Amino acid sequence: MKTKNNRRAALIYHAKPRPGKIEVNPTTKYSSQRDLALAYSPGVAYPCLEIEKNPNNVYKYTAKGNLVAVITNGTAVLGLGDIGPEASKPVMEGKALLFKIFAGIDVFDIEIDASDPEKFIETVKRIAPTFGGINLEDIKAPEAFEIEKRLSDELNIPVMHDDQHGTAIISAAALLNALELVNKKIENVKVVVCGAGAAAISCSRMYLSLGLKRENIIMTDSKGVIKSSREYLTKEKAEFATNKKLNTLEEAMIGADVFIGLSKADMLSPEMLLSMAENPIVFAMANPDPEINYNLAMQTRDDIIMATGRSDHPNQVNNVLGFPFIFRGALDVKATKINEKMKMAAVLALAEITKETVPEFVNIAYDKTKLAFGKNYIIPKPFDPRLITKIPPMVAKAAMDSGVAREPIKNWEQYEEELHSRLYSDQKMARMLLNRAKADPKKIVFAEADHLDVLKAAQIVYEEGIGIPVLLGNIEIINELKNEIEFEEEVDIIDPKSDEQKEIREKYGKIYWSKRKRKGASLEDSIDKMKQRNYFAGMMLSSGDVDALISGYSRSYPVTFKPIIETIGKVRGIEKVATTNLMITSKGPLFFSDTSINIDPSPKELARIAKMTSDIVKMFGLKPTIAMVSYSNFGSNSHPSALKVNKAVKYLHRYFPDLDVDGELQTDFALNKDMLKDRFSFSKLSGKKVNTLIFPNLDSANTNYKLVKELDNALSIGPILMGMSKAAHITQLGASVDEIVNMSALAVVDAQKKIKLDL
Repeated sequence: MKTKNNRRAALIYHAKPRPGKIEVNPTTKYSSQRDLALAYSPGVAYPCLEIEKNPNNVYKYTAKGNLVAVITNGTAVLGLGDIGPEASKPVMEGKALLFKIFAGIDVFDIEIDASDPEKFIETVKRIAPTFGGINLEDIKAPEAFEIEKRLSDELNIPVMHDDQHGTAIISAAALLNALELVNKKIENVKVVVCGAGAAAISCSRMYLSLGLKRENIIMTDSKGVIKSSREYLTKEKAEFATNKKLNTLEEAMIGADVFIGLSKADMLSPEMLLSMAENPIVFAMANPDPEINYNLAMQTRDDIIMATGRSDHPNQVNNVLGFPFIFRGALDVKATKINEKMKMAAVLALAEITKETVPEFVNIAYDKTKLAFGKNYIIPKPFDPRLITKIPPMVAKAAMDSGVAREPIKNWEQYEEELHSRLYSDQKMARMLLNRAKADPKKIVFAEADHLDVLKAAQIVYEEGIGIPVLLGNIEIINELKNEIEFEEEVDIIDPKSDEQKEIREKYGKIYWSKRKRKGASLEDSIDKMKQRNYFAGMMLSSGDVDALISGYSRSYPVTFKPIIETIGKVRGIEKVATTNLMITSKGPLFFSDTSINIDPSPKELARIAKMTSDIVKMFGLKPTIAMVSYSNFGSNSHPSALKVNKAVKYLHRYFPDLDVDGELQTDFALNKDMLKDRFSFSKLSGKKVNTLIFPNLDSANTNYKLVKELDNALSIGPILMGMSKAAHITQLGASVDEIVNMSALAVVDAQKKIKLDL
């Protein structure tokens, strides 16, 4: 992405649709005067008095137990340095966002104007009663060490400086696994640490607790090897000073087993890498550019195990693997501290997760056939759903075992179920979709690119590496709009009506006529139809000139669908195509079918729609659990509409017995597994969480998905066109930029799948 465009996109993202990235929402009723009287005066006095009697009741009656403060003074913000508290606020809001989306933890970000450690500590101590935990962020060393230690010692809630301990925890898990792969013991290896800041010190301390011998650590800074003879060492640097006759990083690297980079780009040369021991382990974690380029390192040695801080290379050491889940476990037992045992529990949990079978969701998210423990997979991926179900319990148990848990967990099975319920409660599915598209971008034709929102979406698709856009429409208008939105990159722009496209129109028209000549099409009309964008775009896709197609922004679904189905056609064996919408609701992902095409499908068609939808659900890494919905439950009504659903279910049970599907069911029973289990325990869906709803007709499906979209503020991805031979997808009329971007990512993923299957 160009710096100029990156800057513009970042500024717009933080300013629109309203400034900032987080907000506070009420969690209780407030619709009546009675509600307000309970929320504030006079009713609020009662919980106040209960807390006065027993201060621990603050966890019972307030949000403290799920509230973390992300606190900084802005003295060491990212790679920007000491930029001050106000300038650090966007970063702190971003950290708050990560806490929420990965672990369901609420956050207030607090920026303190105090570079003096004593003033900072005093301020934090005075506001600490508000919070269940404190995440210190972007505080410069060496002050960061004193600040964290003092606050941890003097407060009775968890305190952690993530810049120190996050990297230490994640890299320690990766190091354990890497050493296991090369069959080396940590007590025997020689480690060189490039950098001597807060993260480097914390990482080194963590490795010592794993068994690394102090005499086997060589730490370097900008002046070279940190030696005991050097004057004016901070106490933290003095802790890792050596008496060995080494002066430079180059000298230290000779025979080293492990390189830990926490400094800046290009510190490690190929010559230094070649001087390391057999099967070297290199963690080059400087961001955005590591201490040695990943590709250069891999070309230099083929026996290397390498990790970086980047998401575009294997083995990303990403702090988001740690801090949300560590705080989750600490909060859930109302811990008074995050101690060394809890940090070590997180290390061991991460190391163990990596060696287990990787869920298909993760393979799909990262477009891998099968991730497995090995040189390119020594640490879990951020999208791994096991992180929230594995790490918090181990952290919570360590808190209990070490005596810092005020409210021990008694029912671990129930606790893990509560953690699991937090999965998919946000937009993880959309992030997974975008991530998978970026792994293998495809060429997408945007059939209505002379509309501003479509062009904005195409620009994002290009800049984010989701796909390679081809823009259809009036060239003059498109270029004017490109200038308006500063879309400066050169991409293909085609006007199907222009004289320059006459030869292509004739080529596409003849191919189209060969398909449709027995369905009333003449050659002349076929060629003339290629002046219409959707026919031209459809033939581009059908002929393999592009990999995917997006249309529908300015025309109704039926009008857009007709030329696309005529030019592209269905998958062999599919009688009717259909659509499904993925709705990211507050209770998790729900697929709704058929939302756009089949007005009143027959029982067999309804069953086929359910089967096609199940394949889409699997594409998103989920196991389909399908309710065939109606206004009746299991034959309680004999109206033809209910009987149709009943017959569809029988068809599915007969021909697809392994599919988790049942009905007919009323929607409330389908979505409330406790109600369903209590009333209809015989159902195949009893005790299961339904993630797919198949409606009896277009009227009910379309109405319900749009109702949920508006009432629940649910993100909608779709309509996803099922049964097409190529990756063609039609947005809703007037879709937003974000919706078009998501549909584009979906089209790329669909194209990836179809190309692999050679459909």
